[in-house]
Amino acid sequence: MITGAQCRAARALVEFGRDRLAASSCIDVDVIAMFERKLEIPDLASVAKIQSALERAGAVFIADDDAGGIGVRLKFNRSETRRIATLEGEGGVVASNDVP
Repeated sequence: MITGAQCRAARALVEFGRDRLAASSCIDVDVIAMFERKLEIPDLASVAKIQSALERAGAVFIADDDAGGIGVRLKFNRSETRRIATLEGEGGVVASNDVP
């Protein structure tokens, strides 16, 4: 399970506002805000939805182990993330590829 601090850091890394995370995770903005401020811990299912939404956006959560403490990093570097976002936003008709 992620912490509120990891949630806040992951949002910054993937450049999500609370509103966008709320829409992506189907969790209320106020629940996310209270979690990040360490004022309230949501139920495990809600935290899992938040974590899943952030992971889909490119965050990787690092567990506490002998090598170091908990953390979060990007799955892709910023350049790759921008290229993926550009490709996802292109739209167009999906068709089969005739190239051998």
